Amino acid sequence: MGLKIAVGCDHTGREHLDTVKKYLSEVSLNFGIEEVVEFHDEDYPKVALKVAEAVSLQTADRGILICGTGMGMCLAANKVKGVRSAVCNAPELAAISRKHNDSNIIALGARLIPASLVPQIIEEWLKTDFEGGRHAVRLNKIAAEETNLFSFSLRGRERVTIFNHPLVQHKVAMIRDKNTSVKDFRDLIKEIAGLMVYEITRNLQTIPIKVETPLAVTDAVACEGRTLAIIPILRAGIGMVDGILQLIPNAKVGHIGLYRDPETLNPVEYYCKLPTDINEREILILDPMLATGGSAIAGIELIKKHGGQKISFVCIIAAPEGIKKMHDAHPDVPIYAAALDSHLNDHGYIVPGLGDAGDRLFGTK
Repeated sequence: MGLKIAVGCDHTGREHLDTVKKYLSEVSLNFGIEEVVEFHDEDYPKVALKVAEAVSLQTADRGILICGTGMGMCLAANKVKGVRSAVCNAPELAAISRKHNDSNIIALGARLIPASLVPQIIEEWLKTDFEGGRHAVRLNKIAAEETNLFSFSLRGRERVTIFNHPLVQHKVAMIRDKNTSVKDFRDLIKEIAGLMVYEITRNLQTIPIKVETPLAVTDAVACEGRTLAIIPILRAGIGMVDGILQLIPNAKVGHIGLYRDPETLNPVEYYCKLPTDINEREILILDPMLATGGSAIAGIELIKKHGGQKISFVCIIAAPEGIKKMHDAHPDVPIYAAALDSHLNDHGYIVPGLGDAGDRLFGTK
């Protein structure tokens, strides 16, 4: 397989991006470059995170980012698990970033370097190998501190978290497969939900307790009270419930019934049953797919009307359109997803997605 490179720039780097693409095309045979994928946006964090996500999920082997100085892009990219981004505004820095840091993304400053220098920087980066040895030991220490999540911000607030844990991504690949059986699909949805809630509840409040072991009394901690409510959006959200209850059996479970009008794609409510103390609980709304965002928005509105305040939305697959609409309507609600996909098709389905989650969970198609 040839080398796949993701490239991206903000408004300051358009000219340099053209130089990068032209150079990569010219040397594609020399370096075995098979494909160049392009991203650009006025907002540099969005571009950096798209390129970094491609490298992290191994849909691209390396990435090249361009902004005014390279520093903003580099900072954003290094938020993503598995990314080793370096600002390389000179050929020598590009070579060292490969030798010592095994960089898989470089960031260039369009305001600091002439376009004519860009090919030299990229050439050094492409031809230089990682030296390993003591450098590998140090990189392993950094990797050991990485989280299995990456988050990005909208309007300056960190509200979207994508789970990059290898087990989550492996199971997501399995549920995408159209040949996965109903039973296996159902089991996998439960397992993914359980893995996700393990991280989502990392900040649950605990209280100190005493526990008597067979040998002695020791200090320990316990979760403080029964503070969680999980609210699946019917019908597909039901598939995520048992995976969470296996870890948090005392969580209360409510239900919201919504269906999507096939003509308007708008949600229609037909059922709502919530815990009576919903205003006192941390709430996880569950739905495997965040597509148009209509059901999620309507579900959150219902919960808020009943007094719910601490609300998070948990899905397996999200589309950018759904995320945007969610945050336009409810900017206070964080979103947790196992994957962020490309777009919605003309019928409102997520692409590549996994089809209709409800049908696949219950074998109705």
